[in-house]
Amino acid sequence: MIEAMLTEEQKRLREEVRGFVKSIPRQLLLDMDADKARYPREYLEAAAERRLLGLRFAPEHGGRGLSWQDEIIALEEVGTLPLSLGCLYSLASICGEALEVFGTEEQKRRYLRPTLDAKLTCAEALTEPRGGSDFFGATTVARREGDRYVLNGQKRFVVGAEGADYFLVYAKTDADAPSHESLSMFIVDKAMGVEVKHLYGLMGTRGGGAGRILFKDVEAPAANLVGREGQGGEIFYRMMIPERMTSAAGVLGIARSALEIAARYSNRRKAFDRRIRDFQAVSFKVADCITKLDAASSLVHTTAVTIDRGADPAVARRMVSECKRFCTDVGWEVVNDAMQILGGIGYTNVYPIERMLRDARLAMIWTGTNEIMNLIIQHEYYREVLGRQDETRDVEADAPEADQVDEKVYE
Repeated sequence: MIEAMLTEEQKRLREEVRGFVKSIPRQLLLDMDADKARYPREYLEAAAERRLLGLRFAPEHGGRGLSWQDEIIALEEVGTLPLSLGCLYSLASICGEALEVFGTEEQKRRYLRPTLDAKLTCAEALTEPRGGSDFFGATTVARREGDRYVLNGQKRFVVGAEGADYFLVYAKTDADAPSHESLSMFIVDKAMGVEVKHLYGLMGTRGGGAGRILFKDVEAPAANLVGREGQGGEIFYRMMIPERMTSAAGVLGIARSALEIAARYSNRRKAFDRRIRDFQAVSFKVADCITKLDAASSLVHTTAVTIDRGADPAVARRMVSECKRFCTDVGWEVVNDAMQILGGIGYTNVYPIERMLRDARLAMIWTGTNEIMNLIIQHEYYREVLGRQDETRDVEADAPEADQVDEKVYE
């Protein structure tokens, strides 16, 4: 749908990413879904060899200096792979955001560049067993002792727990500070003593080595503090941009693939001596799906341009939350409809729809549940609307009896 909006450079980037996606061995996908392969480092190395990791970051750090809109194009194509591969691909962008924006030059040299070169692999440690959506209720603590911090606590649902070389960890450094100023971020190498205590058996999105990690008197150099103490909240809000944009774009890739499978199937499958696409029950379902996908894709690309142009942080926060919620909802609906079009055979592993359905379900939960997205969206919208004065026409005054103020009872 956005074809007319793409520049020639962006079209070439899309073809480049498509070539990479086509090169991924089918057996790797099957082994990951069967939990025979976990955290395929060779996949990231292949992406790095083509300079496809962290496209937005500066060339001196291993990126290409491209825009968010460029990265969205790549993410939608990578999204045609299983979601676990899309997630591993996105981690360089998510973790890289914190390092490029808040990290020191030494941290960028030691961690960001090697990550984009796939010499080091990363993971993000946010969620805690008692936390979930209550991010600022984290109980992992970091205590300053001389030239290092001592970390104690645990994180769960860490994608890459098994294979990551280092983690970006949020820990409480001041229990008495307001919640948004109580957390700090640290770069913690696995070799510093991080224990992987449990790997999860997942319904879908398998093969990413998701697990629970434990910090028991883990010592990290003070030089590994990202930003300053108490800046964890600010870093978290900044990282939610790549968190939610990568989720939104990646799920669109899944849904697009599922719909294409269903469209081709409906063009060949016959019932009652007619192609099933000739029945409105099928063709209208396809029409609804492609309309939803075009709307979702338009929202993502509009948001990408908005971010690239330096939007007000509150507007960006609302729009990325809209993207994550709407696109993941649409992705789930489209994959479900694709399975319905295929009927019984879609529920088997003869087609990948059943795996896509299992993958898509997680996207509505991670990086903030869609219910949390709604809280953010309405909060930022109310703040925006109630904060505007005398900027637009007072349409409330256009009613015939708008001056009957006694009739406008609010309490």
